Amino acid sequence: MKISLHKITKTPLDFEVKSDKMVFKGNLQYDANKLILLQARLSGSLQTDCSICATEFQKRVDEDINFFISDGMYESASDTLVDVVECFDSMIDMDELLNAEIELIKSDYNNCPECAS
Repeated sequence: MKISLHKITKTPLDFEVKSDKMVFKGNLQYDANKLILLQARLSGSLQTDCSICATEFQKRVDEDINFFISDGMYESASDTLVDVVECFDSMIDMDELLNAEIELIKSDYNNCPECAS
């Protein structure tokens, strides 16, 4: 699902993207300084490897995801750190964002139920 950044206003625009057993649901809203705020929830389960024993297991996911999207390169006037995803064609690919969030979770330190105890 691709969304044109030019269609996003101060009124929240809802979205929902699904992939296998994962759901990425939330809204996009123009914030300030050419930034769009994404507020979403990522939930479901995914197949990942245990960081200790390397066994594959199903991990439950239920996380809030919040970051900004910039149309083009983001340049901050201050030294504050802001989590920003840059888009260079005025389109945001929600499927790509979902897949990126899934890969971030998979790359984290994950323990299967046997190794967690």
